[in-house]
Amino acid sequence: MRREVSLIGDYRFDVVADMAFAGRPAQLVVEVKANGQPRVIREAAIKLKRLLRDQSQGAVPLIMAPYLSDQARAVCKEEEIGYADFLGNAHIVFDTVYIDRQVADRPEPERRALRSLSKPKTARILRLLLRDPSQVWRVNSLAEAAQVSVGMVSTVGKVLRERGWAEQTGDGLALIDPNDLLDSWAEEYVPPKTEELRLYTHLHGDALPNRVRSAASHDGRFVLAGFSAADWLAPYVRQSTTYFYADEQGAEALKQALDLTPSAKGANCVIRIPDEDGVLEDHVEAADGLQVTSPVQTYLDLLQLGERGREGAEHLRSQKLKWSR
Repeated sequence: MRREVSLIGDYRFDVVADMAFAGRPAQLVVEVKANGQPRVIREAAIKLKRLLRDQSQGAVPLIMAPYLSDQARAVCKEEEIGYADFLGNAHIVFDTVYIDRQVADRPEPERRALRSLSKPKTARILRLLLRDPSQVWRVNSLAEAAQVSVGMVSTVGKVLRERGWAEQTGDGLALIDPNDLLDSWAEEYVPPKTEELRLYTHLHGDALPNRVRSAASHDGRFVLAGFSAADWLAPYVRQSTTYFYADEQGAEALKQALDLTPSAKGANCVIRIPDEDGVLEDHVEAADGLQVTSPVQTYLDLLQLGERGREGAEHLRSQKLKWSR
């Protein structure tokens, strides 16, 4: 092994290892990065390929970092660059050699960063960005729309850029990988804290949505949620319980309009009153007078509702959250 050997001009690589495989020489050329964020890894991969473009076929490019996330690993595979990190993730392919090892563990800083996606104020920003991933946002406009501080938008924007989910353009912040952002958010999603009311209504069939519409004329806010939102956005799972998010006044309006009574057993209406109203503001009109949680919020909530919920979530995503990859 030779370290810090100049291969092209004055450029000195971090590690160059001369090897022999099946009687043939091979050379492992390694670029080591202290930061394994996707943006950094993509830049390193492109640079490494350019520097090795005129080298012999035996040169095998490899990027190393303390930790490479799923997104960073995907970047390496897309750029056809091998990788390895200090946790044991590795993908090295050349000639007839194929090494692929994936480790489920993450370093604690990475876990904290992903968990931060579900903080209420961060979630407000993500919902807006994912509602229309093609929209480009100025910091002030996004802060005003999400009802958060400009500083919060700047902090979230930095995280999104570092992880390769967004980029800063001349017009503002633009998502470039909404699919991976949603995947990562869903993996660490924490539902909003709520007070749950389990109630019973004798209404069914068309009478139920008609009464829901009538409740909208009262004070308060409410939206159909979970399976009930999915019934209007992308029907898939049949079930008899109606789910809502509501504020306290909205819950009272629903109680009156739907003739709801308490029910410890046999409840067929669940109203959740969140302690933060972001989910109430992120709604769409699915039918005349019927407000439901947005496709993104509905998808996240369905994933929390068991196997049938996950099936409904994937169906909803295939119908309403198809973004070009």
